[in-house]
Amino acid sequence: MQNGMVIIGAGECGARAAFALRENGYDGPVTLIGTEQHLPYERPPLSKDAMVSDSHPSPRTIAGDEQFSEKRIDFIARSTVAAINRPARHVVLEDGRQIGYDRLLLATGAIPRALPLAANSKHCVTLRSFEDAMAIRARFQPDARIVVIGGGFIGLELAASARRRGAKVTVIEAQARIMMRGVPEEIAHIIDSRHRAEGVSILCNTGIVSIVDNAENVAITVSSGNVIAADLAIIGIGATPVTALAEASGLETGNGIVVNEWLQTSDPDVFAAGDCCAFPLAIYGGRRVRLEAWRNAQEQGTLAARNMLGALEPHQSVPWFWSDQYELGLQVAGLADEGTQTVRRDLGDGAFILFHLDENGRLVAASGIGTGNAVAKDIRLAEMLIARSARPDPNQLAESAVKLKSLLAA
Repeated sequence: MQNGMVIIGAGECGARAAFALRENGYDGPVTLIGTEQHLPYERPPLSKDAMVSDSHPSPRTIAGDEQFSEKRIDFIARSTVAAINRPARHVVLEDGRQIGYDRLLLATGAIPRALPLAANSKHCVTLRSFEDAMAIRARFQPDARIVVIGGGFIGLELAASARRRGAKVTVIEAQARIMMRGVPEEIAHIIDSRHRAEGVSILCNTGIVSIVDNAENVAITVSSGNVIAADLAIIGIGATPVTALAEASGLETGNGIVVNEWLQTSDPDVFAAGDCCAFPLAIYGGRRVRLEAWRNAQEQGTLAARNMLGALEPHQSVPWFWSDQYELGLQVAGLADEGTQTVRRDLGDGAFILFHLDENGRLVAASGIGTGNAVAKDIRLAEMLIARSARPDPNQLAESAVKLKSLLAA
């Protein structure tokens, strides 16, 4: 019996990979294994739309039952892979079933980073699944006291959603400002001011000393000595890649499952993609990164599928991140920390883009913020310039009358 292709992890990355195998002409068995009861679904809405929609939300599925059937993809839900037997080329499910593979893709994703002080609190939660989102949404009631621990993308999106539902919100951030990772201070300041204008209390340079449950709420003592009472505390301090299976099977790991430019692990028949993998970025000299981003999961899922079929195409995409908070849309292309010089371009109505250039004048990143999708077009053009290792004139970047498309053509 033909083994076929097996994918562990039925999130964005794994689901896209399963369908991409068919789109690229593969006719053998395809098995997609996921731990949740739902069909694969989009996770970005969990911190935004699912929290504030007027009607009771349902998961935004990537594909329906009929599409899995039509493409002959065997989707195994509510199942956990207990082990990978690489010499025998099969995976073992917790119920004892064995599924053989010719090529294996690990798309196991990442889970919220734990806060040890909150380990025994029934009033402290994290957001990972649709069920998590629904439990949090139920607590976002008018005048409910919500504390968000962590001032990153997810924490701030949840803070905005909680305010839209009338809750009182406090954000606690250990670092000097919110959104320290990957977002320039100038843009973080805009987000900070918008939250404060909405009534959110933001405490930076603030650590957590203790978390103590009471009958109906939780008391959070912070480094200033103040005690903050909350009906619900949401832990949003980053994510940890799910690597236990890879480690147990002897694959190389290090801040994720280590892969090469083709997304192959240290075993050439085992691939990894999405939030769980650490991969080299060619446009930054092979710098190894791990990205927790929706589009990266999509792109790497489809690329992994092609490479499982022998294409051996290198990963060359430019990282791209986005966040919606209140009416503001934030987008970042590239890695801003690669830059040594910043040039600002004003787009009108308060929208602007920061272009980040390295010491050689090469454009390495662009960060933008504005109402709705005000910066989307220019960020996309900047992304294309970054991909081409362009060295645009900083004066032209700063001048809004100079179209970025003309710089791309040049």
